Amino acid sequence: MKRTVAFLSLIFVCYVAKAQIPSAKSLFQFDSTSTPRWASFENPTAAKGKAATENYGAKGHPSDEINAGETKVLLNTKSAGIINRIWITIDDRSPEMLRSLKLEMFWDDASKPAVSVPFGDFFGIGLGKTTAFHNALFVNPEGRSFICYIPMPFKTAARIQIKNESDKRLTHIFYDINFQQTPWRNDNLYFHAYWHRDTATKLAEDFKLLPKVKGKGRFLGVNVGVLANPVYENHWWGEGEVKIYLDGDTNYPTLSGTGTEDYIGTGWGQGEFYNDYAGSLYASRNNDNGWCFYRYHIPDPIFFRRDIKVVLPEMGSNKKELVAALQAKGVPLIPATIDDQHGAPKPLYKPGYTVNLNDTTLPEGYIIFYRSDDVSSCAYFYLDKPTDDLPPLQDVIMRTYKLIKKD
Repeated sequence: MKRTVAFLSLIFVCYVAKAQIPSAKSLFQFDSTSTPRWASFENPTAAKGKAATENYGAKGHPSDEINAGETKVLLNTKSAGIINRIWITIDDRSPEMLRSLKLEMFWDDASKPAVSVPFGDFFGIGLGKTTAFHNALFVNPEGRSFICYIPMPFKTAARIQIKNESDKRLTHIFYDINFQQTPWRNDNLYFHAYWHRDTATKLAEDFKLLPKVKGKGRFLGVNVGVLANPVYENHWWGEGEVKIYLDGDTNYPTLSGTGTEDYIGTGWGQGEFYNDYAGSLYASRNNDNGWCFYRYHIPDPIFFRRDIKVVLPEMGSNKKELVAALQAKGVPLIPATIDDQHGAPKPLYKPGYTVNLNDTTLPEGYIIFYRSDDVSSCAYFYLDKPTDDLPPLQDVIMRTYKLIKKD
């Protein structure tokens, strides 16, 4: 019996390893169309035979600084290729700096960036709360560095830059960007990322994780940060179900989940955990009402042919008498559903109408209600063009407003 279990375990391990490697054969087969290049301060142009030249081959320029208001170009190449890995570490990893550094990526000499997001949020660090973790797309080995493994193809050119929009100097930044010079394929898609924050979501109005994007592509996933509004006391905030509108959907989406913590694979609340495709890296430590979580659609791809929009309603729940007490105090909320624990939840919501929870005809149970919280998100997606029509990144004041400073 033990031998059978061990054998089955070995098969499972091999299956998982094979699933994580696109093609095992590619490890030992020579690719004559691929040429490796690394960009760093030791070779910012990633040119052949031009690395480590500043100090006669000795370590001469491993790091640099970025003054307040300055933009530092990390990669500027004119070729076709695919970025495979980005590694960066900085000496100021405070929430303010992680939100003040603006990371931008431009493909094929486009004037508008496909990626324009806060540095920390891009690397999976919601709310500027850096922590050690790893998943299929991002790694922070000991909470001191930032690694991205998202493949990013480009047809004729790629430029990556960081702008310091804080009021102080970043004294040390180290990086290397690893890419392959390789021919463009007609079925390639360009990588994009979009960040947005609403410090007070509107009742019954879904927060847009990704506003409507037109084109053909793939939604890769999202990293979300929530600062729960203290006026709701300790009431649960995560009842909102992620909804995805695809290819002409108007009033109602094609895809819908069942709740916020359900979306990342857990249930009945949300603690801290991480795995390859979903996790929650921060869960209200010291009762500070902060939550950071992610979901990456790798084993469950979401392709779109015409357009896509991804939203998250901000909703909470608790026992009827507790939510009724909040309502009586004038706390902003709109009851949406009541779950009397004897069957399917019963709808209460009608646009423009608010149920009085002190109505004696209502059964006892749990109330799911719309609420208003501080929500931010970084969405990742591929598109069949190097630019999109999304709004520009919000200013640094909005990005750094009332961040949690303690752990």
